[in-house]
Amino acid sequence: MNKMLLGLTTALALIASAAVSSADPVKVGMITTLSGGGASLGIDVRDGFQLAIKQSGRTDIELIVEDDAQKPDLAVQLSDKLIQSDKVDVMTGIIWSNLAMAVIPGAVAQDKIYLSPNAGPSALAGAGCNANYFNVAWQNDNLHEAMGAYATTAGFKKSFILAPNYPAGQDALTGFKRFFKGEIAKEIYTQLGQTDYAAEIAEIRASGADSVFFFLPGGMGIAFMKQYAGAGVDVPLLGPAFSFDQNILQAVGDAALGVKNTSQWSKDLDNETNKAFVESYQAEYNRLPSLYSSQGFDTANLLISAMDAASISDKDAFRAALKAANFKSTRGDFKFNTNNHPIQDIYVREVVKEGDIYTNKLVGVALEDHGDAYAADCKM
Repeated sequence: MNKMLLGLTTALALIASAAVSSADPVKVGMITTLSGGGASLGIDVRDGFQLAIKQSGRTDIELIVEDDAQKPDLAVQLSDKLIQSDKVDVMTGIIWSNLAMAVIPGAVAQDKIYLSPNAGPSALAGAGCNANYFNVAWQNDNLHEAMGAYATTAGFKKSFILAPNYPAGQDALTGFKRFFKGEIAKEIYTQLGQTDYAAEIAEIRASGADSVFFFLPGGMGIAFMKQYAGAGVDVPLLGPAFSFDQNILQAVGDAALGVKNTSQWSKDLDNETNKAFVESYQAEYNRLPSLYSSQGFDTANLLISAMDAASISDKDAFRAALKAANFKSTRGDFKFNTNNHPIQDIYVREVVKEGDIYTNKLVGVALEDHGDAYAADCKM
């Protein structure tokens, strides 16, 4: 009798669990960059996200993917379509902070949950935080803060710093300066999408700096690195992972070898989830995952963990399930701060060559259990 009762209880529990996962399917709208100079970033986020869904075996997630072509006006149009016509429940995917600022405030104001797999502008981390907005990557300043800390401990005294003139670029230099204790030789904001850096390289050469910190993601970083190497400047380069990501390194080649960069993820992080992710991503896509791949993967698994715990129709319960972050991250330890941005370790990596592949290896921890500077201003 007790065995029969136990079996019935187990069956009912399984039925209840299945009801949570299938009674309310979740429609996800992904706006990301799939064309133009930043396409590799969006492709990796999309592929990581889709891999997590495939591995979960879930059939109750409908993913609608749209290409923003790195254009804010187009991103807004796509957001309107996803919300008003497609009736999505959750939005995700945006790479660039100027596009994030164009889309996210309006989406969360319409009570849509937004899970950011990349862009983390400071304006959405402090007073502009929202209960519907969760950043699963980092707040924009974080990796740059870590490099400021590393540059200080490495003994650099005078750094030349540059980044594109858009929200993430501004956050980048703000973050670096927050933790760098030396002198700033010069601070330059370049044009977003710029590909000719001859003038900036000439200024670096004449600056007397003992290091160069730069944040130039995507094609901008490739162009800068190639021109810098060609110019024969011997001032050491430092940067965040975005400037030395897996896809960028293959285009830059030997010029990047030995350069230190900061990241909250690396393919050689020693945890079982990450090992399995790297192996399965290579098997699925025939390439090593990037920082962006890992962020897309983690974002999908966060969503899945919330779906396991609550129905999307109960927004309060669903938000609480997201906040709990009850999933296994490729980064290892992961939790949300009070402003729904990560608290996590940030590492120093070095560019190396493994066979014919340029990649990164871990060399140390720059900041432990690091949050962001804006959480105290968030009044959720």
